[in-house]
Amino acid sequence: MSVRKVAMLTAGGLAPCLSSAVGGLIERYTEINPEIELIAYVSGYQGLLRGESIVIDAEIRARAGILHRYGGSPIGNSRVKLTNVKDCVKRGLVKEGENPLEVAAHQLTKDGVDVLHTIGGDDTNTTAADLAAYLKQEGYNLTVVGLPKTIDNDVVPIRQSLGAWTAAEEGAKFFANIVAEHSANPRMLIIHEVMGRNCGWLTAATAAHYRNEILGRRGLVPGIGLSRERLDIHGIFIPELAIDIEAEAKRLRAVMDQHDCVNLFISEGAGVADIVKEMEAKGNEVPRDAFGHVRLDAVNPGAWFGKQFAAMLGAEKVMVQKSGYYGRAAAANAEDLRLIKSCTDLAVECALRREGGVIGHDEERNLVLRAIEFERIKGHKAFDASVSWYKDLLRAIGQA
Repeated sequence: MSVRKVAMLTAGGLAPCLSSAVGGLIERYTEINPEIELIAYVSGYQGLLRGESIVIDAEIRARAGILHRYGGSPIGNSRVKLTNVKDCVKRGLVKEGENPLEVAAHQLTKDGVDVLHTIGGDDTNTTAADLAAYLKQEGYNLTVVGLPKTIDNDVVPIRQSLGAWTAAEEGAKFFANIVAEHSANPRMLIIHEVMGRNCGWLTAATAAHYRNEILGRRGLVPGIGLSRERLDIHGIFIPELAIDIEAEAKRLRAVMDQHDCVNLFISEGAGVADIVKEMEAKGNEVPRDAFGHVRLDAVNPGAWFGKQFAAMLGAEKVMVQKSGYYGRAAAANAEDLRLIKSCTDLAVECALRREGGVIGHDEERNLVLRAIEFERIKGHKAFDASVSWYKDLLRAIGQA
């Protein structure tokens, strides 16, 4: 079954892989068969519902390599769930009484699309699976090939999501500057809030990169304040491990008394259950997005942790800094570019033989890079906090 027309879209939050993945797909199709038509839906599933697309013409194809140098998405993102009819109607994407899956299917049919590439996280790709199933039910043969994008690195059963390595490196760079704020005020408490709703991988990887690749190589002058103790991380909190705030406060109070500062890495998902419980007890509404997730920007975990620890540590000043938007909008680093290249090349190969699924190293199939069946794709994969490198990290900072 030949492929004549291919569409692509990016969706969900940004990650340092979207621009490169789009560029990689364009390059690979152009190399293999430049006669295949390419289009990109603008702003993800929103553009699909509205019929808004960009034709990938000869000029774009010729310049596709430039996309590897940029972060963000050149074709735009949105958070739209095709099975959330109420939200789609509310946002004016479909009319009352319309089925978003049907509207999307009609648009793909109208556009004559044979293959749809979705570049996103578990929500994006499970939505793609819903769409593919609906189209098959309606007798329209569309092949959907997804690419796994999430800086949280929490897609089951994929070992490594595109962009996550870069996000960790960029978050470490961010903190390397922010940590200097400890010298701006006595008894400073610095909280570095890292993205990661249900998974602590990014927080752990960012902390490890900072200690091993930045702090460990900079050089120190302890006699004039540039000591490892003051520039180090003193605590890491992730969703996978319970937090004994009183015990940690006692330990960290000793750090504050001795070194005049405390630096904490906190996953934005850590402590959320306690925050939600507190909000609901007060009768406050817990804000959620179209997928039903708690809106972390609204509940503000970093500020909550700052409030909990400030008094117990005797902090004179509390600073909460978030690296998420800085890290997720970066261009892919060398490590991610290699992974993106292998995944986009395979995505095109699978598309041409009309094999659907999400491209990734399958943790349940001997880590083979393959098109993983949509029904096996799930989100919220927990970080394994028992891995040796993370246990070593906690021991090194005195938290184990």
